[in-house]
Amino acid sequence: KTPDLTQLSQTKSHLKVKFDPNFSKNPDRNPTMTYNALKAVSLTHVRYQRGDQLGHFLAWVSLVPVFISLGGFVSHFIFRRELKSMFFALGLVISQFINEFIKKSVQQARPETCALLEMCDSHGWPSSHSQYMFFFAVYFTLLTCKGIGGIWNVRTKWAALFLPWSLAVLTMYSRVYLGYHTVAQVLAGASLGILLGGLWFWVVNSMLFCYFPLIEESPFGRFFYVKDTSHISDVLKFEYDNARAARNTMAARKAMASKSS
Repeated sequence: KTPDLTQLSQTKSHLKVKFDPNFSKNPDRNPTMTYNALKAVSLTHVRYQRGDQLGHFLAWVSLVPVFISLGGFVSHFIFRRELKSMFFALGLVISQFINEFIKKSVQQARPETCALLEMCDSHGWPSSHSQYMFFFAVYFTLLTCKGIGGIWNVRTKWAALFLPWSLAVLTMYSRVYLGYHTVAQVLAGASLGILLGGLWFWVVNSMLFCYFPLIEESPFGRFFYVKDTSHISDVLKFEYDNARAARNTMAARKAMASKSS
């Protein structure tokens, strides 16, 4: 549809008044004045074609990194305070900083289809969504295979590993399907995520692991109740057994107190 030129002219005049209060007093002072383009916070702003059910589903899949960061690691820190998870999250943050540095250095444009989404004000290579999810999948896999994820049954392990890898592949596909990235950009993000995830796991478990007890006993660790559970083979069973033992001990003390009274 051809835009109404009168309406566009009024809109531009309104923007000029908004950004320059003196324009209404002297409209001829700077007739060629320009205004800054508006930019939206696009944390959860993912667009898809109306009526496209697959696109709708993939738009939600594309938000998985947000759900993992806010719903997963933030809540995990609040309720668990485990060092291995905190370093997991720190690695993801470092990975995203590396992604932004590479994007600004390479400055590769997003595909032309992204212009239709009105969300192409950033560079596209490598895909940050793909890098995030494949970093997460690799690190989670290595944690689980090392046996410190509390998952010992082989069948249960395969079921647990299927979810992050399937979400990583779906996220990579969603970015191409929705028009935000090219195939080369998501493959680059996935490759970089796999590389950084494996490298960070090696750094944490080979170089930083020895500092876990110091962090746990530091003023920071004591204030935030940070704990190191990496030496426990099955954390879920350990906490379950200790919770039952504490309850039985408390019940026995109450029984003794009632008898003595």
